[in-house]
Amino acid sequence: MRKEVAIVAAVLAVAVAGCGGGAGEGTGAGSPTTAAPASARRMSVTSPAYPDGGTIPRRHTCDGEDVSPPLVLTGVPGGTDSLAVVMRDLDTPHGAFAHWLVWDIGAGTRRLAAGQRPPGAEEGRNGFGTDGYRGPCPPRGDHPHRYLLTVYATDRRPPVSPGASLDALRGALSGHTLATATLTGRYGH
Repeated sequence: MRKEVAIVAAVLAVAVAGCGGGAGEGTGAGSPTTAAPASARRMSVTSPAYPDGGTIPRRHTCDGEDVSPPLVLTGVPGGTDSLAVVMRDLDTPHGAFAHWLVWDIGAGTRRLAAGQRPPGAEEGRNGFGTDGYRGPCPPRGDHPHRYLLTVYATDRRPPVSPGASLDALRGALSGHTLATATLTGRYGH
């Protein structure tokens, strides 16, 4: 019994010692007053047009100017070669419906202006059968739909042709995505 108590006491002593303490406590990595290193931060996407979970302004829909929303990216990981953006309606009766596919966005891009394709980027075929952005346009009388915008940080430029489908782009991103960030918006008539 004494041997078991000694083993438990030794394990507890090691565990307590590993928890920190002593001089300088509170200044090491992981303390509340220390910022996480850049490599540990998560990539995020926001829009000055609407908050995550908020209503997408009419300007960015089929009822308005039908222009892509402005985006701001933070925390893009090192080693990123290219960025891609996909926007889908999650509430269509036949599965997710693509509203925007754009890729070959420069790795250093941190802002996308409203209504503009980034320089050098390529766009794919949306669910309406056209290339480029087409905004939210749920059926009249339907409940507000959820639109998921996903940004992908990739380790290579996706080897897909302009006008590619969502499936083709997803296939090209598979196994080459370093990080993702999402922004959800809602829209209804």
